Amino acid sequence: MMTYIYYLLITIGVFVIMEMVTWCTHKFVMHGFLWYLHEDHHQPKYKGIFEKNDLFFVIFAVPSILLFLYGSFPVLNYKFFVGLGILLYGISYFLVHDVIIHRRFKWFNNIKSPYLKALRKAHKVHHKHLGKEEGECFGMLFVPRKYFREYARK
Repeated sequence: MMTYIYYLLITIGVFVIMEMVTWCTHKFVMHGFLWYLHEDHHQPKYKGIFEKNDLFFVIFAVPSILLFLYGSFPVLNYKFFVGLGILLYGISYFLVHDVIIHRRFKWFNNIKSPYLKALRKAHKVHHKHLGKEEGECFGMLFVPRKYFREYARK
């Protein structure tokens, strides 16, 4: 029983840590030396099914896949659940960023949640900067309080 709790805590812990990893990666890598992959994501009239920015999904998937592989053989171990935490964060990121915020897929049309409205506002503030400098709101799931308060009162 303790093993299952241990694995659950690892998965949840990695999921939470991935928000910090995402913030740092977004600020220092995507808006830094890999800007050429992220730049098209900040262009307001980009037209196409895929952006170069979508390569970051592949970049983050590789460690998750490797952790699943090395965490499955010869027996199931903690690495599998680290990979699972990364995967679950990646799914959440896709749903929040691509579906809810940027509406690349029209799955949810009537969002009333104050949290999701605040999240969209924070991301909109991030995208008001078209260049790699002077960015703000680099995270994804943790909304700065000032945006959450704005929608929580309504």
